Amino acid sequence: MPNSIMDTFKLSDGNEIPMEGFGTYKINEQSEMDAAIKMAYEVGYRLFDTAQFYGNEAVLGQAIKNNGIARGDIFITTKIPEPKQGYDSTLKAVDESLQRLQTDYLDLVLVHWPIHSEFFNTWRALEDAKAAGKIKSIGVSNYHRTHLEFLKTQAREMPVVNQIEDHPYLSQPTMVDFNKQAGILTQAWSPLGRGAVLKDPVIAKIGAAHNKSVAQVILRWHLQRGVSIIPKSGKPERVKQNADIYDFTLSDEEMNMINDLNKNQRTGDDPELVYELEHQYH
Repeated sequence: MPNSIMDTFKLSDGNEIPMEGFGTYKINEQSEMDAAIKMAYEVGYRLFDTAQFYGNEAVLGQAIKNNGIARGDIFITTKIPEPKQGYDSTLKAVDESLQRLQTDYLDLVLVHWPIHSEFFNTWRALEDAKAAGKIKSIGVSNYHRTHLEFLKTQAREMPVVNQIEDHPYLSQPTMVDFNKQAGILTQAWSPLGRGAVLKDPVIAKIGAAHNKSVAQVILRWHLQRGVSIIPKSGKPERVKQNADIYDFTLSDEEMNMINDLNKNQRTGDDPELVYELEHQYH
């Protein structure tokens, strides 16, 4: 259980990853990114999560530089989008990310969504980019158990992270358990359910008991389940609040109350449909 935002988790490949990271989705203005990264770094964030699909890798790379942050002090994650999948284009995409982020290595690269036609080729490219020293760790995003089991039939090494939609209304307990058994860290994107969960009265009541906000309770719940989180916010006050979750513990009863809120309610796409359609559809 992490006791501070600086705490890391040892991945199955031996690399260390912070359990709480900073999500940059929809932060596209340089001044906003500069301010968000400055605040995030000051309150202790060391993992910064982006994706080619977000269109802000260059803005993030520049913000890291503008804030004078040493590359060795931080962990950068990016993701390969569906149109760039395939062996050669994935290798090219990795080089593009390195250039935009102004770095010579990436800490973690994920396949953003599974697509059936390039399923194995994309993964082989990431394995090779890792072997070449361009990437430290490789993982996936939005993979169901079936996708992971299929990948295992041909992979030389398995993903160390599976970043999935996960929040109290879509807690995916069987997926989280499967990842754990397979030595894969579950990382929650949209850990707050894109705002859908923030008005929940059950969580509000738990928050009141701990003098914490609903968002803080949800983030703490994720960590106590062994799930990594990448909350995103462009608001400095919110960035600070999301990092202030290490001075309280939810009881087993409170954890179960939140677990019971699951409705299997997605705010994003179903990975199986993206796998078939080969693109996001929302």
